[in-house]
Amino acid sequence: MSSFASSFWSSDYAGGLGVLFGKLQQGVQENQQVITIARMRADAEDLYGQKLSEILPSTDRITGGFSRDDGASTRKAYEGMRTEMGEASKNHRKIASNIRELVVNPFGRWCDAHEMRIQNSQDDLQARIKLHDRQAEVVRKYRSQYYNKCRLVEDLEEEDKLAFQDPKTEAPKSPKQTQDLAKIPTIKEPEPEEEEEPLDIGEKTYMPEQVKAILTHMLDMIPLKETKVPILGTYQNTSSGADITNYITKHMGADNVGYAEKVGQDLVDQGFLRLVGNVGNAFANSSRMMYQWKPKVFKLTGVPEKKSGPQRAATMGLDGADSPVGAVGEMLAGWNPLNNPYPNETPSERLRREARESDERYKGAVRKLDSLRCNLEEAMIDHLKFMERCELDRLKAIKAVILDFSGAISNVIPSLQSTVDNMMLFQETVQPLGDLRYLLENYRTGPFVPKVVTYENYYNNVDSQTFGVDLEARARADRKRVPLIVTTILTYLDNHYPDLDGDEARRAIWLVDVPLGATHHLRQVINDGKSISTEVLESYEIPIVASALKLYLLELPDSLVSSHVYEIVKTVYSSSATDTSEEARVAVIQNTLGQLRLANIATLDAITTHFTRLIELTSADEAYIASLATNLAPCVLRPRQETTLTMNEKYNYRLLRDLFGHKEAIFGELKRASSAAGRQANEIRGARSRRSSTDERGRQVAEQERFAAIAANKNQNPARASSPQPNRNSIRRERSPNRMSGDATTRFPVSPSASSPPSVTSSNERNERRSTVSRHSLEVPGSVEGSPVEVARQNGSAVPVPTEEIPELGKRDSFTRGSRVTSRKPTNLARQSLYGSHRDSIGSLKDVTAAEQQYTRPQGVELTDKPMDD
Repeated sequence: MSSFASSFWSSDYAGGLGVLFGKLQQGVQENQQVITIARMRADAEDLYGQKLSEILPSTDRITGGFSRDDGASTRKAYEGMRTEMGEASKNHRKIASNIRELVVNPFGRWCDAHEMRIQNSQDDLQARIKLHDRQAEVVRKYRSQYYNKCRLVEDLEEEDKLAFQDPKTEAPKSPKQTQDLAKIPTIKEPEPEEEEEPLDIGEKTYMPEQVKAILTHMLDMIPLKETKVPILGTYQNTSSGADITNYITKHMGADNVGYAEKVGQDLVDQGFLRLVGNVGNAFANSSRMMYQWKPKVFKLTGVPEKKSGPQRAATMGLDGADSPVGAVGEMLAGWNPLNNPYPNETPSERLRREARESDERYKGAVRKLDSLRCNLEEAMIDHLKFMERCELDRLKAIKAVILDFSGAISNVIPSLQSTVDNMMLFQETVQPLGDLRYLLENYRTGPFVPKVVTYENYYNNVDSQTFGVDLEARARADRKRVPLIVTTILTYLDNHYPDLDGDEARRAIWLVDVPLGATHHLRQVINDGKSISTEVLESYEIPIVASALKLYLLELPDSLVSSHVYEIVKTVYSSSATDTSEEARVAVIQNTLGQLRLANIATLDAITTHFTRLIELTSADEAYIASLATNLAPCVLRPRQETTLTMNEKYNYRLLRDLFGHKEAIFGELKRASSAAGRQANEIRGARSRRSSTDERGRQVAEQERFAAIAANKNQNPARASSPQPNRNSIRRERSPNRMSGDATTRFPVSPSASSPPSVTSSNERNERRSTVSRHSLEVPGSVEGSPVEVARQNGSAVPVPTEEIPELGKRDSFTRGSRVTSRKPTNLARQSLYGSHRDSIGSLKDVTAAEQQYTRPQGVELTDKPMDD
């Protein structure tokens, strides 16, 4: 298997190490990413736990809410969730603590140490590589110097051989010697070719060929001299600064002396000239300053150079060893002002010496470079092995960190799983329907009973509105016993039942949840106090028409069965009257309904007749009858004031079930009582017309006597016991012979039927009467051509009075002075009730039972209040 020590080498050492340390630094960054994940997860878990712990106080700050519902299953689930949130907060904080203790802190310290190890190795190897590279550069430099010195020595030796050898006297060599010399192998190292670079002289740049030509011309034009310098000797090939300046001015285009001196200085700097006899190396336009042309110029130009050793100045006339001049000469001979260790060295000797020195320097640099290389390679191998171990440890550390990280979370998983299991259990305990029923049963404020703000005409005129108007006032304005809106809608439904597909669809129109907006749209159209045309109803769906009738009954100021008798109905159906027979309960209901106004009784009869016929012809089951009664119960009877007790009471539902089941028995007796009261009405009208008086005081006395009689009657008749529960199977259905045939004329007859017989008649008689007598289902027996009926009182009984020529109170109209208009209270209009007063009691059910034993059939409703003498 390959290793770091055998895989990351390159010719310059730095290339392979650069790749390796790049990957190692990448590993350092990977460590930081891993620890960042762990740290941020710990912070997130800690923050999550803090946020979870804030749930409890936040919910506690909300007043009300679940604290008000002790028995709801939702509250129990809420309390459980609230507790689990606290436990979840602890669990998540524990996860954060585990991650910090097992992962973040130890792995963070290890990552810092690992990064420091990598950086130290990289710095050490980079320092060694830099030292090696510098030494290699020194070796290359010393090698170049050594080679140059060796070439100079060779050139000097060749020149010496050629300079002191006569070509003519040279003995010719034999061909054998020449051949032998030619066969001698020689090893010549190729000389490095130095590229000649252009030179800047003055303000111009010259190529090497141009420089050679200029220098050659200068040597030809400028006079060369010998310059004697005291003590130092004589210098060959010298020229004065003035001569050089003159040449530059004439031949090199110098405009002034300053530029010429600059060119001369460049020649000195380039190594072509040197100053002799003075300190420094500055060029000046002076005839006293002498400059020597260096051998480089002669070599470049090919002009022969005059060579002679420097000659010391001889002492003239002082030849004695003991002379002071000789002593001074010896002293001066030993004087070396230039600190030259080799003062008497010839140029050839100097070149050979410099070649030997450069050779030694070159050898020493090579040995040092080789030592540095060996040390570098040893260090690289050690560091590469160390880095391999570090990288392997890093990978193992990451694996351990992942394991510890997962362990820190998995340790709390059972608690989290328990929390989830508990929450799943809590959601199983939530019963939405039960809690919704709990909400409705404990917090409902009342059913939908719209409160209509009607237009109150000053003259009691209700011709401009239908909904929200008193039932009796609406019937009086329509000149009918039953308001036209009721009869029109019921007749329309009777005519369109055959158009529906099946009995299920016919029964369902009263149970459909019609959008209130659609019902209000129809209400807006027909709420004008006028008769309703069939074309208007045809543009709406049948369930909307039925919903409009229910809305009309709900918007009445008082329910169809007045709220004044609600307590009586409650008494009838209370649990204390369960032992009362059904016949006694029906008799009490007759007596109770007899207290209603005639318009209410007629409307209730029309509606009950419609629904009993619908139930019978469609063979409705018990479930449908119960749903229909529940749906229509608020339209028939409502308490005067809705309370938490009345909202849970089902007395209106039970009353409607009795009306469906005993419709003939209840309304038959009421119709007979109405007929008897009709006969007495004329007598009362005659008597009252004879006894009518305009004396206001007499009317007030009569009214006071009437109130006193009613109060006395209430004290004599305490509240009666309630009747037993109605029989669910009390509705009798008779199958029509054509019921299943689908014939519209037989299944849903629209023609009215006659008044129903008494409840004591036999079934044969009822069938015979049903087949022979025809009466409109929406009319009430005793009506006089559909006109409203007024009730007068005589001998404690209420009798209907024909409404033609009803006396009216006079009232001045502000627009027509002195005109007679309809008064809001007719002077001779008694209460529209078949029976005398709104008596609070109906007698005990036991009294009724005793009365049944004396009479063979119900005797109607007995009235006890006295008529008014006004």
